[in-house]
Amino acid sequence: MSKYKSPNGNGRKFLISFTILSIILISLALLNFSSINSASDIHDVITSLPNDKITGLGKFLSSENSKTQDELFNKIQKMNKKFFQSQEEKISKLEEQYDLILKELKSLKTPPSHASLREKLTFIYSYNPESKFPAYIWQTWKHGLNDDRFEEKYRKGESQWAIINPGFVHELFNDDTAHTMIKYLYNQIPEIIETYELLPEVILKMDFFKYLVLFAKGGVYADIDTYPLQPIPNWTPENVSPLDIGIIVAVETDSSSQNWRENSVHRLQFGQFVIQAKPGHPILREAIAEIVELTKLKQLDSLSSTGGTALKVTGDTNQKSMKISQWTGSGIWTNVILKYFNDYILSSVFRKVTWKDFHELNTPKLVSDVLVLPMSSFASDEEIPKDGKNDNHLAFVKHYAAKIWKSV
Repeated sequence: MSKYKSPNGNGRKFLISFTILSIILISLALLNFSSINSASDIHDVITSLPNDKITGLGKFLSSENSKTQDELFNKIQKMNKKFFQSQEEKISKLEEQYDLILKELKSLKTPPSHASLREKLTFIYSYNPESKFPAYIWQTWKHGLNDDRFEEKYRKGESQWAIINPGFVHELFNDDTAHTMIKYLYNQIPEIIETYELLPEVILKMDFFKYLVLFAKGGVYADIDTYPLQPIPNWTPENVSPLDIGIIVAVETDSSSQNWRENSVHRLQFGQFVIQAKPGHPILREAIAEIVELTKLKQLDSLSSTGGTALKVTGDTNQKSMKISQWTGSGIWTNVILKYFNDYILSSVFRKVTWKDFHELNTPKLVSDVLVLPMSSFASDEEIPKDGKNDNHLAFVKHYAAKIWKSV
């Protein structure tokens, strides 16, 4: 006899599943209906409120939002303040470290005690021929700018150097500040300072000063009795790169007279009342070294002949002028330049160079890294143009040649 099989086994499972699904759907429908009624109730409550209540509620919410924004703003301000304070502290510490590094570098820059004078000069101020000309203008005068004794003619020239060269640092030194500057620049070479202090005339000190400041800092030196007619960058010809030039000078005197020895050390001399140079140039180094050596010789002669009295420049006006020229002026300056030209190791010029190479010079001439300008370039006879326009493109500076230092 076969077993009885209920026909409702699968049907029961289907019935249970359908019942559960129905319960879920009914629950969801009730929840949805409840939420709709709730939202509807809230809306009805808000719309039923009076206007003043709604406005008050808006102000309350706005006030709370404003407070939140203020708190956030205050927090940001505090964070910014804290950040900037920390940055300032870091910058201050970096500056202190930088100063310490500079001091260390300065101590390392001390030349060896056994080095010669020329070696010491090269050690502390080396020459980089590929560098640019520094934007400095150096001048010296016995009176300060606020002194009534500062002649108006020279005051105009002094101010004009700054006016037409706005990107340059312009410094005017008097006797005291020049001495201080030399002690600062050459405190590691005491013989330089000793020589400066031994020089008996102001003109000698100022000549020495111009070589010293140009050797250390570079730039342009101009005597106070000069008036610039064109900006300094115009001095360089268009067909010459400034990187090929180490120093710029001009012819000062070029005599054709047979009696030239009566008034000049050389038939042709290079001027040093206006010079542009890169720091560390060998010509400046040699001029400084020769002045130091010559001063020592004069001191020894004074010790042996007079028992050590102070050095003096003796003779009449013309004789004194010649002695000054040979000691620190155009005479020794010309010697040094010609010596440089004929030292092929320094100048890379492999032929003899003499004054004749610059006799009756009418256009700029580049020899080695020395740009030599015609006599009229730095000692122009041009009148100062009222409209500021200069028709002579090679007239760069007017020199009054007042010999003002020789009367001091």
